[in-house]
Amino acid sequence: MERETSAMLCVPSVHRTVEEVAGRLEESWPQLARVFRRCYPNAIETTTQPLADGTTFVITGDIPAMWLRDSSAEMHPYVALAAEDPSLAQLLRGLIRRQAQYILIDAYANAFNREANGRHNSADRTEMCPWVWERKFELDSLCYPVQLLHSYWAATGDPSAFDDTVYAMLRRIVEVMRVEQDHDRRSPYYFERDDDERPLDTLPLCGRGARTNYTGMVWSGFRPSDDACTFGYHIPSNMFAAVILGHIARFATEFYGDPDLAARALQLRREIDFGIRTYGRIEHPRYGRIYAYETDGFGNHVLMDDANVPSLLSIPYLGYLPADDPDYQRTRAFVLSRDNPYYVEGSLARGVGSPHTPAGYVWPLALAMQGLTTPDVAEQGRLLEVLVSTTAGTDYMHESFHPDRPEHYTRPWFAWANSLFGELVVRWLRSGGLERG
Repeated sequence: MERETSAMLCVPSVHRTVEEVAGRLEESWPQLARVFRRCYPNAIETTTQPLADGTTFVITGDIPAMWLRDSSAEMHPYVALAAEDPSLAQLLRGLIRRQAQYILIDAYANAFNREANGRHNSADRTEMCPWVWERKFELDSLCYPVQLLHSYWAATGDPSAFDDTVYAMLRRIVEVMRVEQDHDRRSPYYFERDDDERPLDTLPLCGRGARTNYTGMVWSGFRPSDDACTFGYHIPSNMFAAVILGHIARFATEFYGDPDLAARALQLRREIDFGIRTYGRIEHPRYGRIYAYETDGFGNHVLMDDANVPSLLSIPYLGYLPADDPDYQRTRAFVLSRDNPYYVEGSLARGVGSPHTPAGYVWPLALAMQGLTTPDVAEQGRLLEVLVSTTAGTDYMHESFHPDRPEHYTRPWFAWANSLFGELVVRWLRSGGLERG
């Protein structure tokens, strides 16, 4: 699928931002200006589809389905512009409402169809319905829509997004998280896929996943990469959940007058945070106390990080800890080292990859996130140099690429990476990167 196959949207505030930012870069860094012109508006122009019912459908790029995670992340860089652009605000409200509708259809699904057409990614053994493209339960899929809602409200002060459908979504999210705190005994969810070449696309033990001990954290079947969790408690996703539960509590109080929902959200947040601090940290012989990527609550841990967000690298971006937190700094040092099994070094790039793509490939998502989680403007500039020099002449970000041969890459149209790159460029400029470079 080519980018030009989606209807092109022209959003005034996005166009103005492109011209303003690229104009500032044109003389001193023309290559960055050119890539920014391509990447920053890519998601809003080519993946966003306003529908007749007033909602908004957002594809990932080269896959014709809407992921709750990707659709939120693709639109995130534009939210700050919504206060000055009614057309953008309408698109974002439409996306929030459609996400809420999807979660009410199936809170365990990660990706949905535009219509109830029965299309799906694979013939899986799980409880499918015609709206669902893929039913991998990923905890972050319940978090991203709330983050988008909070960002929209913070940027615009617009209360109209808080309708009854969104209210039902917030209650459903808390309900499902409560159930999945005790997945082995209370959850109805199971998922199996027959694919001998991709064992990370299915869950063991009749689709229920590896056994877990109760910790207060919320179980997740799959990682943000859509790969199966080795152990059920994905630490970065639980950090994200702790953050958005604070938002839910505030919304419940300020917009819905529901102190019970607020109290349940805050109690769940405390229990998750306890689980993260008690079960999610380990003493590493080289780095000291760091966060694990996954745990089962029985003392087993996965020590790694993946490029997809939420990740350990993204902890400050999620809002769980500040970038200067000592535990985060030690974890970051581990993530950006060869001790992380998915950290890759090549002649043109070095950064975090993923078992989701070929071994030895670097993800632009992780390079951009590295820049978005450091206050070091010089480091941000170096990462931008790597990103603009490894597009293989396309001037777009890709899902992943070979760090010695960038012409070998996966997914030519991956809107989330384009959006995150654009967000980093704007952050770098606002931090004075052009003046210091």
